[in-house]
Amino acid sequence: MTDRIQIIVADDHPLLRGGVVLSLQEHGRFDVLAQVGTAAEAVAAVETHLPDLALLDISMPGSGLNAAAEIARRFPAVAIVMLTVSESDDDLMAALKAGARGYVLKGVSAPHLVEVLQSVAGGASYVSPSLAARVLAAMQARPAQGMQAASEDLTQREAAILRLVATGLSNKEVARELDLQEKTIKHYMTNILQKLQVRNRVEAALKARDLGL
Repeated sequence: MTDRIQIIVADDHPLLRGGVVLSLQEHGRFDVLAQVGTAAEAVAAVETHLPDLALLDISMPGSGLNAAAEIARRFPAVAIVMLTVSESDDDLMAALKAGARGYVLKGVSAPHLVEVLQSVAGGASYVSPSLAARVLAAMQARPAQGMQAASEDLTQREAAILRLVATGLSNKEVARELDLQEKTIKHYMTNILQKLQVRNRVEAALKARDLGL
């Protein structure tokens, strides 16, 4: 995608927040619409600016997880990425359940963070590689009840789209692969998430693997 990406950054550590903002501004493709330090301010900033992305710290006052859940509920078009020091399985799964599309550990290089944000803005999902295997293990450990029914409930087209999403493709890339419009893929993904009873593309991709798709 070639459009500029509008983003708000929420972290209660001014130096770290300022460094992230500077990196994004120097890249030249991001418009940082607001930088705030609490969960309440993050939600308010999203309500005011309706950005493409919200980059949230988990441990800021008011809880980044609470902010993520409220933003996902009220502003579903805004993609949420968590930037955190927490490698806790509970925090990771809570972030995904809240609606986050990305989970990035602090300490990541500026170029890699930019790459992740661009990818998520384009419709992809991201979990830091060191945590991804643990997410998969946690998902596989869940009871398999309803798995077969969920698989049978998907149409052939939905199953084909889910297989491509599970390889890490964005909506735009899936649309190109299947010669469809991107908005059509978004519509299919909404149905897929509902049928699989998951909140985001990461969980959908993991469930696709559980289903053997």
